[in-house]
Amino acid sequence: MMQNLDGQTLLIVGSTGIGGATARLAAHAGAQVFVVSRTEDNCRALAAEIEESGGQAKYFVADQTDAAQVEAAVSECSRVFGRIDALFNVAGISGRKFGDGPLHQVTEEGWDTTLDTNAKGMFFFCRAALNSMLQQSVGENGLRGTILNMASVLALSPERNYFGTHAYAASKGAIIGMSRSMAAYYAPHKIRVNVIAPSLVRTPMSKRAQENTEILELMKTKQPLVEDMIEAVDVARAALFLLSPESRVITGDTLVVDAGWSLS
Repeated sequence: MMQNLDGQTLLIVGSTGIGGATARLAAHAGAQVFVVSRTEDNCRALAAEIEESGGQAKYFVADQTDAAQVEAAVSECSRVFGRIDALFNVAGISGRKFGDGPLHQVTEEGWDTTLDTNAKGMFFFCRAALNSMLQQSVGENGLRGTILNMASVLALSPERNYFGTHAYAASKGAIIGMSRSMAAYYAPHKIRVNVIAPSLVRTPMSKRAQENTEILELMKTKQPLVEDMIEAVDVARAALFLLSPESRVITGDTLVVDAGWSLS
């Protein structure tokens, strides 16, 4: 069922992969979409595509590891659209090229870069959005706002042979813990916080895996529902439900979207 997001403003951090797919679906469902990314070309192209299709979209270029830039992005979204009904924190990195890997091999740069981008960057956006949402009136759906944070199945169901990146797993586990604590604290303020935890999805970040024939062979049994990588739009559909008023009584949850990964 297509979500009805008429009149809702969604701030999406990430302009490709799952973020881009969610922005397109949200705009098609009637939402005003505000896209934030550090890559202007991607932001501009996505916003233009949405507007050419009849949707409403604006963008802002910001580095999620820079608190001042994050504050500016969130302020601009509030200024342009009047309020922020939902924040979807999608953007993140694999720290492998910086030195992530099995813990005894993880470099200090690998640890710091991965945690700063994935966990600290999400903290910056959550903090800024919460300060905005707390000042908003309660909407027609009974809420001030909704936050959905991106984790990973690797925080819950590790795979040692090809995905032994322990700084990445730590960053995603931290997101789950932070989000549940946020959900408990902000529920009386009518703000929801949930997590979505996909497994291996076909996105720009998974390019290494897409080119590895052994990983692709593993997916035939590791993700048995699709026998392949998951498509970004499939995760986006699940995310849109958690961002929409249809899920207004769900908070503190982690939705695993893994095509059977954690059961295989």
